[in-house]
Amino acid sequence: MKIRLVMLGKTRREEIRALLDDYVARIRRYAEIEITELREASPTALRKLKMEPGATLVLLDATGNQFTSQQLARWIGDLRDRAAREVIFLCGDAEGFPAEFRSRATQRISLSALTMPHEFARVVLAEQIYRAFAILAGHPYPK
Repeated sequence: MKIRLVMLGKTRREEIRALLDDYVARIRRYAEIEITELREASPTALRKLKMEPGATLVLLDATGNQFTSQQLARWIGDLRDRAAREVIFLCGDAEGFPAEFRSRATQRISLSALTMPHEFARVVLAEQIYRAFAILAGHPYPK
């Protein structure tokens, strides 16, 4: 299973980039992962995003479903066990993602009822994906 993190805007703060890179490296122990940072949500930039037909498109959205870490792990495990080829997480900027992508999302999730900066949300997302794989593998990290 391939995980893609598609993010609007760059992760500019060095300390946040270091945390994001650390969790992405950890995820690579369990799954192929790729990060795409788009400068803007222009139609041209969005057309360049190649998505496999049948990819699971997950939009981070304040109104989305909230999962516990265990529930997220089960959901990711179910996708993996059903041989999902690609799971794409869309993490917007302060304005979110354009309607075209919002309507195509097969799942909407909220990382928290709290409001957080979008750069920080990227780290939380990566950490929770890593935590999910660690839970599925029985690794002691999540305890």
